[in-house]
Amino acid sequence: MLDQPPIDTVYLCDWLPPNFGAVGQYSLLFARDLMVQGQKVILVGLTSTDTRIERECPESNGELTIVRLAARPQNRSSNLQRMLWAIRTNSLLLRGAWTHIRRARRVLFTGSPPFFLHWIMLARLIHGRPVTYRITDFHPECAIAERGSATLLLRAILALTYFWRRRVDQFEVLGHDQAHRLHEIGINPERILLKPDPSPVVIRQNETPMPRPEDFNGRVLLLYSGNWGVAHDVETFVDGYTCHYRHGLGRVVLWLNAIGNNADRVEFLLRERGLPLHRTQPVPIESLPRLLVTPDAHLITLSDAFVGYVLPSKVHGCVASGKPTLFIGSHKSDVHRICTEGLGALFACRRRRR
Repeated sequence: MLDQPPIDTVYLCDWLPPNFGAVGQYSLLFARDLMVQGQKVILVGLTSTDTRIERECPESNGELTIVRLAARPQNRSSNLQRMLWAIRTNSLLLRGAWTHIRRARRVLFTGSPPFFLHWIMLARLIHGRPVTYRITDFHPECAIAERGSATLLLRAILALTYFWRRRVDQFEVLGHDQAHRLHEIGINPERILLKPDPSPVVIRQNETPMPRPEDFNGRVLLLYSGNWGVAHDVETFVDGYTCHYRHGLGRVVLWLNAIGNNADRVEFLLRERGLPLHRTQPVPIESLPRLLVTPDAHLITLSDAFVGYVLPSKVHGCVASGKPTLFIGSHKSDVHRICTEGLGALFACRRRRR
C-alpha cells in the first residue's frame, strides 16, 4: 500500500448524490474541480444503498475515486439518538477513509456529519497530514442555538471543539459571516480562505419552466425549495403570510418544495389557518434549473441565532435564477450580501419582536 502513488486530496463529507444533501452535492462538484486541475482525489461519503467504489478519469492528468459507504439515515427522535448516530457514522467514515488518508498529501473534510472534527483531528496525531476544514456548519453552536442555551455537556463539547479548531491547518468558509465567527475564537485570518459555494446547477435562462400549480393561476408564486430545517425562521414568515391574507391583497401563494421538520410545521400552520399553499417534494438535481426559473420569486429564511453558523446554500441557485429573492433574516448574514450583490432583488425583513 505504501508503494502506491500518493493521493493529492482525500475529501470527506456526509451524504453523496443521489441522496439529498447540499454538502454532498458541493463536495462532489469541488472534488471534480480538483480532478480537472490534475489532482488525484479520493472522495469518501455516505450512501443509503450498498457500499461501492466508482472511478472517474476525464481527459486530464487527474483522477477521482468516489467511495460510497452504506449508512443508516439519522435518527432525529432525541438528542441521544442524534449523538449515537454521529458516533457510529463518524467512526464509519474515518475507518472507510483511513488507508487513503495515510497516502494523502492533505485531508479536506466538511462540517457534516456533525462533530467529525474530533475524529479527524485525533487521527491527525497519527497520520500527520495537513487538514483543511470546509466549515459548512458549526457544531455544537447550532445545537446551542437550537436550544437557546448551552447545557453543561454542550459547553464541554464546545470547549473541546475550540481546542481542535485552533489546531486545524486551514479553513474554507462559505461567507464573511463565518469568517467573523472564527475570528471571534482566535483563529488567525491567514488560515481562513473564503470559498463560497457556487450555484449547484448551471442556469442559462433558456430553461423551460416547470408547470405552475393550476389552482393558483394569476397569483404571485413564492417558492421555498430544499430543506426547511431548525436554522430557518418559521414564525416571521407565517405571521407575515397570515397578515397578507387577512389584512393585505392576498395575491402571493407559497410553493413549498421542501423537506425538513420545519417544512412540515409550516404546512401544518398554514393549513390550520386556512391559508393557501402548494406542497411538493424536492426535485432531482437535473430538474433543479427548470424549477428555479418557474416561480415569480424565491423565499429564504434564517433565524438570527444561526447567523454566521449556517449559510443556506440555496441562495446561490436563487440568485442564479434571476428571480427576486425575499430574505427574512439579519443583514449581518451573508445571505443579505449575496442577494444584494447578485441579480435578485432583496427584501430583508427583521423578525418582529413580541
